Amino acid sequence: MKYKSNGEVLSPVFYALAKAYTQAEFDKLMEKIEKVDFRVKEYLEDAGREKWARLYSPVNRGWTMTSNIAECINGKLVAARELPVFDFLEEVRKMFGRWNCTNRRNGTYTFTTLGKAFQQLLSINECKSLRMTVEPSTEYVYTVNDEARRFIIDLKKKTCSCRMFQMDEIPCPHAWAVLKSKSLMPDEYCSDLFKPKTVIKTYDVPVDPLPDERVEYSQTHKR
Repeated sequence: MKYKSNGEVLSPVFYALAKAYTQAEFDKLMEKIEKVDFRVKEYLEDAGREKWARLYSPVNRGWTMTSNIAECINGKLVAARELPVFDFLEEVRKMFGRWNCTNRRNGTYTFTTLGKAFQQLLSINECKSLRMTVEPSTEYVYTVNDEARRFIIDLKKKTCSCRMFQMDEIPCPHAWAVLKSKSLMPDEYCSDLFKPKTVIKTYDVPVDPLPDERVEYSQTHKR
């Protein structure tokens, strides 16, 4: 981090800021950063909010904004880097082939509505909805009372005034309260991207093995 002196204080605030759902939440966290180090606020503003804040992103970015996958791949290929180019590429091919098979198999044997991480979030949101009360307005629009706060849910548009429903693309606790009041299941209100069938499609394209270069060379010269 560029401003290391306040890293321990600012790091959790920044990640909460990057994942904020509402403008009020975002502004409150930005004020905290400014109080600790105004230079960091200026740095983040100059970088462009749309590049790091989910609230300002032109598309739904999900929950994780890191380069972890690239780091993971680099870590797995440390030893392979010492190989000649052809052998290195073969190691890359084999690694992706193994990952493809494992992920496709895991998707095939997943029998929950969503993949593991998303199913956990769905279950957590369901638990949070237990003490909420629901008031209908129209066939699709409802008010949900969550202690002293009030939220508006539109099932047709798949939105909630807390903004979690539309940004996570999974029923938030308030949407869950409405679904249960109508005896509806959450399946159709979750993004298809989080469902096992989509995971399986992701790995439909095989990583085909390559022939042995020596065999190819001998066969070519026989012709």
